[in-house]
Amino acid sequence: MIVVDTNILAYHCLPGSRNADTERLLQFDPEWAAPVLWRSEFRNLLCGYLRRGEMELDKAREVIADAAESLKAGEHTVSDHAVMKLVTQSRCTAYDCEFAALAAALGTVLVTEDKALLTAFPKLCRSLDQMLS
Repeated sequence: MIVVDTNILAYHCLPGSRNADTERLLQFDPEWAAPVLWRSEFRNLLCGYLRRGEMELDKAREVIADAAESLKAGEHTVSDHAVMKLVTQSRCTAYDCEFAALAAALGTVLVTEDKALLTAFPKLCRSLDQMLS
């Protein structure tokens, strides 16, 4: 099981240059997890697509359903204390620390492309390239 952040889910579910990489990640470890927060972040991402006219509402619904389907290990709530502890140890947002705190709670790693997370928590976080090498 691995924790994935919203960017990894977006790379996986939206057309782009990282689709093949996220497919390989899914083959490497098909049990993806995320904090419930991913839904709000993902909706906000899709909001941009909708407002720019790059996606229709029906397609946005499909994309978010695909993202939810990718989370075979589920959506999890995260301890406030664990998040705030990571906040005090870094310059990362509480939103980002939620993903790292979940990885710590589940005894796994967070796959992210967020440079601040990768720098702040090198034992908890791996980039997509690190996971695939």
